[in-house]
Amino acid sequence: MNQIAPPLTVQLLQTLQRVEDRLESALEPVGLSIAKYGALTKLVADGGSLPLGTLAERCACVRSNITQLVDRLEAEGLVARVDDPRDRRSVRAEITTEGRRRQEAGERAVHDAERSLYAGLGERQRESLSDLLGLLKAEP
Repeated sequence: MNQIAPPLTVQLLQTLQRVEDRLESALEPVGLSIAKYGALTKLVADGGSLPLGTLAERCACVRSNITQLVDRLEAEGLVARVDDPRDRRSVRAEITTEGRRRQEAGERAVHDAERSLYAGLGERQRESLSDLLGLLKAEP
């Protein structure tokens, strides 16, 4: 009996869900989620401090979501809210020493998870996958 393969988009979404689950599992032991890791990584990349609105843009989420995320990060001592010295109406998220430590641990966990995820692919296959994903992300 021949099985009909699901549409390519469904296969891609199922694969993305599996990758997300693997990354969440890898980050869990260091006390991070993908969202927390992403926000901390954006802060590290930008020198450790960003206005909340800019952080929301960089994380591709709305301001209300970044406010809730920063609330959780702040409660864990990973970021602190500080007044923006250039704009008294703005508040910045600033990564703490503990936040940097956890982001670095998350970086190692993600690297290890990626190595495991792609272990069955050769270098050319990884390059091809990267090229294909880039094409899918490109604006039409």
